[in-house]
Amino acid sequence: MAGFYDARGNIYRVVTPAALRGLGIALPGNAAQAARDRRLWAEQAIAALCDWAPGTRPPGAKAHRSDGLLVGPFQAQAPFDLLIVNTDGTLAERSGNGLTIFSKALADQGLLATQGPTLLQVHHDQATGASPLATVVEPAQVAGQQGFWLDLGQPAFGPEAVAAIGVEAVTFNARELSRVAPLQALNPAWEHSQFVRIGNPHCVTLVEEADALPSNPQMLAPPLAQGLTATAFALPQGSGEPCPAGVNLQWALRESAQRIVARVFERGEGPTASSGTSASAVACAAWRVGWVKAGEVQVVMPGGTAPLMLQERDGVLTRVSLFGTALALAE
Repeated sequence: MAGFYDARGNIYRVVTPAALRGLGIALPGNAAQAARDRRLWAEQAIAALCDWAPGTRPPGAKAHRSDGLLVGPFQAQAPFDLLIVNTDGTLAERSGNGLTIFSKALADQGLLATQGPTLLQVHHDQATGASPLATVVEPAQVAGQQGFWLDLGQPAFGPEAVAAIGVEAVTFNARELSRVAPLQALNPAWEHSQFVRIGNPHCVTLVEEADALPSNPQMLAPPLAQGLTATAFALPQGSGEPCPAGVNLQWALRESAQRIVARVFERGEGPTASSGTSASAVACAAWRVGWVKAGEVQVVMPGGTAPLMLQERDGVLTRVSLFGTALALAE
């Protein structure tokens, strides 16, 4: 009916629309309508499929068994529509690890093309992004690992790309970045942030010392957890500053040539072991300040290392692609 998958420590549960309806959840007949009506079914679906059974939550574990729910496919052949449901019941425009997992689930069902591209279409209800948001996925092998390349398209930079408000311009490595006051109030070292949109919104804070990278346990504990939730989550759970619709937060540290260490706090979820679109945003932000060049870039997160490919033309970053692998988990 539904299965858990792991992509670099990011865990999603995949469920078909028919299986969800079989649980008595009133999911509309198509993905577009389901996205528009998500308040009628999404929280119920998370409770049914992502919550821990009573007495089974391990000590120190997060409140849910997975980082979200992937609902789809809504068709028997490509293009495939799906919904990415965060554990707070909101919908995401894109998730690199989620789309990797969904591709693996399609491949396991014999639905994904074994060669060549397949189009995935994520439907959502976020006012600041187009819906559906398309991603082309293609099976591939990198460093002996079988997985998928995801074409995430061309990134956009700056506060206007993510509808950020109330931020101050600052300079870092001769580039204009942003100072996000709520972040700097939490840690004075969090002074230089780059906004990036890769289908969904990101705020990458560039740091120059390893101790400025927050750990996942730190981000789960008060008072940091409350401050990051207020900054990342959408209104009304978040503060609406800098982005009323919320924004995914990352921290990036240059480790060596073409290699960046990162941490992630996701809008609608909280700290995660890894995130594919976050890794992509980190690589793009690192390129913009001269930390990396176009070509292959590695972003190291607690859950694993994401290989990315950046394409540049005439000084403009034209495309970012993410390679991912996923593994089906036992129930």
